[in-house]
Amino acid sequence: MTGIINEDVKNLDSDFLIYSTDFCPYCVAAKRFFESNEYKFTEINLTKDFEKRNVIVQETGHRTVPVIFDLREDKPRFIGGFDDLMAEQR
Repeated sequence: MTGIINEDVKNLDSDFLIYSTDFCPYCVAAKRFFESNEYKFTEINLTKDFEKRNVIVQETGHRTVPVIFDLREDKPRFIGGFDDLMAEQR
């Protein structure tokens, strides 16, 4: 992981990082999942930050929101979106 994502996760005290936008039902569902499981998460809203959103797409290859990272290990791990998060829970 490089660039802007590394800067965003630096010094976070969270279990997860989620990049989201306004009016995204999958973002809402992911945040509800974190809250109901008592995970700490940091949300970065990309609604008005088109440049950062483009960089996130370039760095991850993931074109939709949410874009979720697991921060519970030594190195942040890219999960993907909400469906990927749910698939990991099975």
